[in-house]
Amino acid sequence: MLAKNLSERYTLGFGLFQGDTFVGWHLGQQILAGKFEMTSTGILEAHRRRGLYTALIPIVLAHVQSEGFQVVFSRHNLTNNAVIIPKLRAGFVISGFEVDDRFGTLVQLSHYFNPLRRKVMDVRVGQRKVDDETRKLF
Repeated sequence: MLAKNLSERYTLGFGLFQGDTFVGWHLGQQILAGKFEMTSTGILEAHRRRGLYTALIPIVLAHVQSEGFQVVFSRHNLTNNAVIIPKLRAGFVISGFEVDDRFGTLVQLSHYFNPLRRKVMDVRVGQRKVDDETRKLF
């Protein structure tokens, strides 16, 4: 179903508020039939380090999973631990690295909703050995 939308890609955007105070935003978009990119999320400096980003991640994941996406993807500067650590704790895995002329060295993070697909990713990166379930996929 999501493949039909590629000419009009699914987007998600909203502001973050504490009461009436604007504290940040999230923007994301469909990049492939079943893949959603968390493109831009920001927390205003005065509101950082209060757990807002950590609280936001499961909200975005639940929403895009309910829309049928299989993978959530994001890219971050390699030194942006304020974002990388909460995402790893939320079940994202490192899925690649990139050098970009605008942003420098980036780490790619992916969250897989399908447990078997995540298991295959773990096999591909050497964190898990091939077992009966994954053997038939290779």
